[in-house]
Amino acid sequence: MAGQGTPATALLAKRKIRHSTHPYDVSPDAPNYGALVAAALGVPPERVFKSLVTEVDGALAVAVVPVTGELDLKALAAALGGKRAGLADRAVAERATGYVRGGISPLGQRKRLPTVLDASALAHDTVYVSAGRRGLQLQLAPADLVALTDATTAPIAAG
Repeated sequence: MAGQGTPATALLAKRKIRHSTHPYDVSPDAPNYGALVAAALGVPPERVFKSLVTEVDGALAVAVVPVTGELDLKALAAALGGKRAGLADRAVAERATGYVRGGISPLGQRKRLPTVLDASALAHDTVYVSAGRRGLQLQLAPADLVALTDATTAPIAAG
């Protein structure tokens, strides 16, 4: 189901990747945002993933982890062959991806960044990621997410 009008949904439609879009109404400033999104969608929170723009040894990268946990920065750095990792500044993340916080999708970013998907995604038939705007999630197969982002999979989630 394309038609929700983001670069992420346009990419999926162009590549003819099977997916669905799911709107929700949760404030991006709400505590436990990810868990609230999962509840609004009616799916287990371990199937909903957040996209975090990071810096690994000074270069931008994207980490895609379950909303139920945190990002293990050391594991992310190791997965990308780096030494140090941290979260990117919000303005830098928004400028690099073309998306706003709370709506950053791993797909259709302005600048293609190295991406690491937490290995737990592979245990599910489908996962949910941001569709590229607040209030809209994409459901797709993790293998398609890996293929479209040229992602590395590694255990990068903590907690």
